[in-house]
Amino acid sequence: MPSQLPLPAPARGRTATPRHRAASPGGVGRAHIAALDGLRGFAVAAVLFFHAGHLRGGFLGVDLFFVLSGFLITRLLLGEATGRGRIALAAFWGRRARRLLPALVCVVVVTVLATWAWGSTEQLRFALDDMPWVGAQAVNWHYITEQLGYWNASDTRVFAHLWSIGVEWQFYLAWPPVVAVAARGRCGEQIVASLAGAGALVSLALTVWLGAAVDTTRAYEGTDTRGAALLLGALAATAPVHNLVRRVPRRAADLVCLVLGCGLAVAWAVTEGEKAPLLFQGGLFVHSSTAAVLIVLMAQVPGTWAARIAGSRLPRGLGELSYSLYLWHWPVYLLLLPRLSALGDWGGTAVAIGISLVAAAVTKRCVEDPVRFRVGWARGSRGVIAVVAVVLAAAVLWAAVPEPVPGAGTVDVDQLR
Repeated sequence: MPSQLPLPAPARGRTATPRHRAASPGGVGRAHIAALDGLRGFAVAAVLFFHAGHLRGGFLGVDLFFVLSGFLITRLLLGEATGRGRIALAAFWGRRARRLLPALVCVVVVTVLATWAWGSTEQLRFALDDMPWVGAQAVNWHYITEQLGYWNASDTRVFAHLWSIGVEWQFYLAWPPVVAVAARGRCGEQIVASLAGAGALVSLALTVWLGAAVDTTRAYEGTDTRGAALLLGALAATAPVHNLVRRVPRRAADLVCLVLGCGLAVAWAVTEGEKAPLLFQGGLFVHSSTAAVLIVLMAQVPGTWAARIAGSRLPRGLGELSYSLYLWHWPVYLLLLPRLSALGDWGGTAVAIGISLVAAAVTKRCVEDPVRFRVGWARGSRGVIAVVAVVLAAAVLWAAVPEPVPGAGTVDVDQLR
């Protein structure tokens, strides 16, 4: 899950510091916070271990992604509104598309080919069925409509994890216009904070209501229900919250960050998905609130030990790879792990994670960064031609691969869970 670092990476040759000034695409100065990259690294690690069957509540790492996305995107939008007096929505959406779509298209194309070569008939059939919805950034609603139980039926879907990318994209489309209108005037950030807080409470109410169903997929994958995490992150990015947090002494912030960090770790270790009775009765909301407080403390109280740990090289480096790593890991797991059973659970997991890391690093270096920073072939008309060519290739691939007949030539593989 996707977030998708909206802030620029440190320049090459410069020692990365926990916080440094950088120019935004909109020309608004802002600080890059390495600790938040590190939190993203912890989040993607939790998801990787959860999908490999080694961390019960690791799926909650997706909620941390959501809160980070809401925080960073709102921070970026409010910075632009303050610096320029308005938010250029078309430019914002263009930057989001350059940041997220190239890697997604690359992973989808390679995954369909790999499923064609090594997957089962059922996996290929579902991949072709899901592919247009992935392209429309609405695969979460596709799964909800199909009543595909997230907790027990995703092992046949190589794109099952992309529901969260769809949720984030839908948030990126809906929230920026709200901020663009609400942030005008002297009390703009207070209005944005009020809207984010009220929206999060409405989302909580929907989660409690819809989470009472036997199948919790609607509550778990709905954009309206998962919007609580994104909006809590947005609330944490506003001036009223920042002004409150700045009054917290560093020692007190260290203690609070320690308690909150331990709380998140315990939740990731013991929560058992749909079997957790309070998960949809406020548990997800409490988890997201905890993450939001941790994020804003790291962002606004300089020099905390928590920020130093999260901003250290390993978690920060993992966080910088997190988007591509999230995209790659599930198809790699689904197609590869059953073939690594001789290595044991941890041995197979280590190999699968290693392959996912390599694929993520190559994608970031060769696809994400060139398009994001408009290097060489990604500039001007050449960049547009390249994107159009890749999208057309994906469409041709979807049309060209014959949909398999159920039961014909199926290769049975052990399920991951």
